[in-house]
Amino acid sequence: MNRNIHFYEPNDAYGFLSNFFSAPININGTIWKTSEHYYQAQKFTDKTIIETIQNCATPDIAFSLSRQYCKYVREDWNNIRLDVMRFIVEEKFKQNPTLALLLLETGDVTITEHSHKDSFWGDGGNGKGENQLGKILMAVREKLSLQEPYSPIHLVDKAQLSTR
Repeated sequence: MNRNIHFYEPNDAYGFLSNFFSAPININGTIWKTSEHYYQAQKFTDKTIIETIQNCATPDIAFSLSRQYCKYVREDWNNIRLDVMRFIVEEKFKQNPTLALLLLETGDVTITEHSHKDSFWGDGGNGKGENQLGKILMAVREKLSLQEPYSPIHLVDKAQLSTR
């Protein structure tokens, strides 16, 4: 059995794990098309830049646009980027129950963002990267497995099993 899931492209078998996967997320009344849109926008404090990124048609455009505004990235970004990613990935799965179930169905396998472009969020393409996104996904999976309605204890309690 494969004990490792690799993902990268949103249209691949495990593409729902990607931040580029279309999964609307409501944060304080603002709808974000993908977790990537939200993550890229949080690099900035300028409301115009944030709204421009939010309104990008695709996550690819949001990603590229954030690179164009790189001189405006908030000074504390490297200190908070992991927290921002943890937050938005958790919200993505909490607010999209079908995706939460798919994540839980991965069981206890290792989840790896297989990206030759990124050795911080992914595995660097050679397995030597930090795989921070994979680690966050596995932590979210663990957290979801302990919460209603996904916890096995909750499912048994709600099953109304016969006592005969």
